[in-house]
Amino acid sequence: MLDSMDGKYNVGGVLLDRPFKIRRLGHFGINAIKMEDALHFYHALMGFRIVDIRDPFPEGREVPDELKPFGDLRGYFFRYSHDHHAFVLYNHRQRGAVDKLGRWRENITVNQITWQVGTLAEAVNGHHWLKERGSNMIRAGRDMPGSNWHTYLMDADWFQNELYYGIEQIGWDGYSKPWDMHNREFKDVAPLPQISEYREVQEALEAGVEMNTGYRDIEPLEEKHDVDGILLGRPFKITKIGPVRLFCQDINAALSFYRDSLGFIETETVDYKGHQCVFLRNNTEHHSMSLYPIALRKELGCREDSQLFAFAVRLANYQQLKNAVAFFREQGCTVREDIPQELYPGIDYSAFVVDPDGQLIQLYAYMEQVGWDGKPRPASDRRRVIPGDWPDAVEAVSDSYMGEPFLGPLG
Repeated sequence: MLDSMDGKYNVGGVLLDRPFKIRRLGHFGINAIKMEDALHFYHALMGFRIVDIRDPFPEGREVPDELKPFGDLRGYFFRYSHDHHAFVLYNHRQRGAVDKLGRWRENITVNQITWQVGTLAEAVNGHHWLKERGSNMIRAGRDMPGSNWHTYLMDADWFQNELYYGIEQIGWDGYSKPWDMHNREFKDVAPLPQISEYREVQEALEAGVEMNTGYRDIEPLEEKHDVDGILLGRPFKITKIGPVRLFCQDINAALSFYRDSLGFIETETVDYKGHQCVFLRNNTEHHSMSLYPIALRKELGCREDSQLFAFAVRLANYQQLKNAVAFFREQGCTVREDIPQELYPGIDYSAFVVDPDGQLIQLYAYMEQVGWDGKPRPASDRRRVIPGDWPDAVEAVSDSYMGEPFLGPLG
């Protein structure tokens, strides 16, 4: 039983309602059916860099006959900045075929929604607190590749959520950790305290591990686009991931999970044609998670066998957003601008690209920020967008270029 003070928990000297605090969306994963096409889409077109590849049948192991029709069976870990991975791609049918614990669902094409907490103690104490509350905990420990300490649990619709701390950072040379440094993987909740990451690296050096034997990606496109002074393979750069948009069978059950168990803050509820849509945050952005009743799925023309509405990525600025829309159309992708703006409050100019499996990837450049008083901007004061109308430039608003900054170089 965790110690509390009048029902509050000491999190780094601050008393909170739970023994952890989510800071941001750390990474997100999609299960694909058209794996080869999806790999091209997310790697070459979206610009996520491959940082590690997990092969379930390495070193010449025979692939079972029942898995051969599914195509590429490898799992791909991608980054856009220095975190080891921000996006993960797995084979949907393969994961269903090998599921031994009954976790896989045909209509759940998300393989993980991963939230960063601030310390290892928060990840460990959060696991125990959530378990005591009766949450559907499925595993805990530390994964490789990525080196992040974590706990996993399922929401009411069977989306797999992860709380994590301490993901591996990729440096200037672009190499991930050598596989010889994957010796500190944990299959259970970590005992505290643990040695530092610095000590792990020092021990590997003393053991003679070659530090440049990890994975390093190669840019798949010609770097011909001048992106605000840097030549890149596409005319934009992803600088943040999220929000996540989910269709829910029972929106009240989903809201209870994300608000009451994980501690998300309700920013706003929108009534769209009689459907209640809820927008939740964990930092200053207007929302990092949004919940929609599944009855909206068909009306919006979304993929009818998946409960993922959309996964969003922020681009560096408005000009890059415009350039990205043109780029994806030039590449033969379907770009939708017909999703009503009421369904993503806090974002103005935006477009949705359809991936090879029919999943929607939302592109945007601006997200409304919520200040100290916890109140979003009144809907009447937000910039209204005419679908398909892209001005050469837009006027600044009070929170333009505010929120979590992108720290690394564009390329």
